[in-house]
Amino acid sequence: MPNPAPKPATASAPPAQKVWATTSIRETLRMRYFPEVTLVNQAGEKLRLYDDLVKDKIVVMNFFYATCQGICVPLTSNLVKVQALLKPRVGRDIFMCSFTLKPELDTPDVLRDYAKRFKVGPGWSFLTGDPADLELVRRRLGFVDPDPKLDAEKSNHTGMIRYGNEPLQLWSACPGMSRPTSVVTSILAVDYAHAGNPARKG
Repeated sequence: MPNPAPKPATASAPPAQKVWATTSIRETLRMRYFPEVTLVNQAGEKLRLYDDLVKDKIVVMNFFYATCQGICVPLTSNLVKVQALLKPRVGRDIFMCSFTLKPELDTPDVLRDYAKRFKVGPGWSFLTGDPADLELVRRRLGFVDPDPKLDAEKSNHTGMIRYGNEPLQLWSACPGMSRPTSVVTSILAVDYAHAGNPARKG
């Protein structure tokens, strides 16, 4: 019997590219750390976590709750001093965000009273919202303890601040009760343009 005719060669499809191979570092960090949630500030304004609060900004973030009688009070007082040292940049290119750990209690009115109590200036958002959304933000930003029992204690997540330069993808953290001048120095360290360093592209 004659051998069957060979089948014509077909071009193989190019291998599918991995998502990370076609995604910028900046977008990768956004997807990993900043979930698409909408929060509410002390003025009752609805704000998207990434698009409104983080994108294109230097941002300083911490967690707290209004009825906290422990470290929240001195830490907020310390951050008020930090805000004063950073004037007039806070509200212009540096922004501060305090996320509540008890959104079921901390309504916008409660947060507004809390901000007034500490005489907080412009450029600082106290944020509440759906409890599931705040919990997701807490975990994505790394305000967690590997021990489930310790993680369940709200006050264990109020001592640190996280800060970063979103356009340059520079992020770090420091104890919130460090000297205000030290905190300011740490925050400005991620501001390459302010420090006279060349911009880093993602």
